Amino acid sequence: MSNDQRKGAPERGQRRHGGPGMMGPVEKAKDFRGSIKKLLNYIARHIRKVIFVWVLAAVSAVLAVAGPKVLGGATNKLVEGIQATISGTGGVDFGAIGAILLTVAGLYVLSALLMYIQGFIMSGVNMKVSYQLRKDINEKIHRLPISYFDKTTHGEVLSRITNDVDTISQNLGQSVTQLIAAVAMLIGSLVMMLSISVPLTLIALLIMPLSGVFVVAVVKASQKHFVAQQATLGHINGHIEEAYGGHNIVKAFGREKESAETFDLHNKKLYASGWKSQFLSGLMMPITGFIGNLGYVAVCLAGGYFAVNGAMTVGGIQSFIQYVRTFTQPMSQIAQISNVLQQTAAAAERVFAFLGEAEETADAPDALDIPEKSGEGRDVLFENVRFGYDPEKIIINDFSAHIKPGQTVAIVGPTGAGKTTVVKLLMRFYDLSGGSISVGGQDITRYRRNDSRAIFGMVLQDTWLFSGTIGDNIRYGRPDASDVEVQSAAAAAQADHFVRTLPDGYNMQLNEETGNVSQGQKQLLTIARAILADPEILILDEATSSVDTRTEALIQKAMKNLMKGRTSFIIAHRLSTIRNADLILVMRDGDIAEQGRHEELMAKNGVYAELYNSQFAS
Repeated sequence: MSNDQRKGAPERGQRRHGGPGMMGPVEKAKDFRGSIKKLLNYIARHIRKVIFVWVLAAVSAVLAVAGPKVLGGATNKLVEGIQATISGTGGVDFGAIGAILLTVAGLYVLSALLMYIQGFIMSGVNMKVSYQLRKDINEKIHRLPISYFDKTTHGEVLSRITNDVDTISQNLGQSVTQLIAAVAMLIGSLVMMLSISVPLTLIALLIMPLSGVFVVAVVKASQKHFVAQQATLGHINGHIEEAYGGHNIVKAFGREKESAETFDLHNKKLYASGWKSQFLSGLMMPITGFIGNLGYVAVCLAGGYFAVNGAMTVGGIQSFIQYVRTFTQPMSQIAQISNVLQQTAAAAERVFAFLGEAEETADAPDALDIPEKSGEGRDVLFENVRFGYDPEKIIINDFSAHIKPGQTVAIVGPTGAGKTTVVKLLMRFYDLSGGSISVGGQDITRYRRNDSRAIFGMVLQDTWLFSGTIGDNIRYGRPDASDVEVQSAAAAAQADHFVRTLPDGYNMQLNEETGNVSQGQKQLLTIARAILADPEILILDEATSSVDTRTEALIQKAMKNLMKGRTSFIIAHRLSTIRNADLILVMRDGDIAEQGRHEELMAKNGVYAELYNSQFAS
């Protein structure tokens, strides 16, 4: 945690959606059509390929639909041959029947080949849509202010970019291709049925509305459970991410049981919504299949009657029965796809809700490029700064200070005084509630955020290293730095010795939690990273809090050389380390209670003297 407790800001891991297991009711997707429309906009970027797939699907359906009617000709040939054999006027023309069967086989093989090509192309489109969604989410994450992540668990955000996009990816490839094929087959089968017998077609169609009624009912019932399933999955991810991230703390305080109970509550909710959604979606095929069979029986009875009366041939009946099967199958597929689309819409709504978050940290259209580094450096001016993590709870009331170029400024005060908050405002991690901060004579809000942050080097009390080599971690601020420069920075931070004692030295791989080096060693590496970046303004927030006294003394010596000619801000609780600062700002309750050099403040015998003497009291 940072030195100053952020009043009104949630702790990392604090859930805004209630206590453990208390998610609240999950409603149906608020904007089903809107979510699908936005998803279609992503697909529309590949419209040429999609149109080509439609053409392939239509041709494939035509070939598949033509098969039963051609096969009916073979049946008629067989019936005519049998009748001729019985009457003694001829026999079965197996050559003609064989030719018809080869034609049917060719139609089906070509139809299957076109379906394969269609699936191959749509798989590529599907992956490109998923790639673009993840890319947009990643870019959105970088545009969102840090305040957004104060009130949103990491697991919730990760769930959008993993589970929700995966759901869209899996369902999109399945549903789009199947929907195109099913619609084409449905239309083709209907046309062929009408060409064979209008009365039988009407009988078959009279049964179909029943499927529609049941499908609509099931879709309405299942939608809320699919939405709940996706939302609960996000909560579970959030809990798991926190539990594993703080695994040692959970163990140390013996909270395994409570953590498991919290997980169990979320898991039960996921189970409840999951089985309901899957059960209801599973009803689609049996219901539509049962109704399709009713139509099949009705057609068989009526067809037999027409055949007896000579109104139809046996081959025509056989073809029509096949078309009824072909007609009901896409109906079942469309019903199933509609269910899949509900799940896709639930995931898409969460993704687009995240992408639509309004509170972005966009630069002004007329934002300025930060000027090149000048010889004398930049001054920093705080004027009547007001700020609160919660707008209703102001924690910095009226902060004003002028730091001249090259000065070393120490910010001290009790926990919760606002020390770390001040430097976070300087870095534009948060926007001010009032007042202004100027760097080099220009308000920082006039600069582009990334450009203005490039002049700062920051070493925090909470160290952050990524999974990779030690050398790459030190290079984070200057990726083009040479091995010699990396080693020189490590030597200045007193890290070179311990790095060389490790297996593989600077090429040693840090694991995911960087648990294969100690906390103090992590601190040294982050300091080396700041030294290598060579920033104009240096910010040290309890940068030596995790090292021993001897190493701290060595780092202080290295830091003294590093801070020459540059403006530096040092936040420290050990006041003995900042005695030589050019200016000491003593903060209390968000304001500057005292300021001056060490000797001046001790002579005042005020807040600073009280803090200083308390650290050396017996």
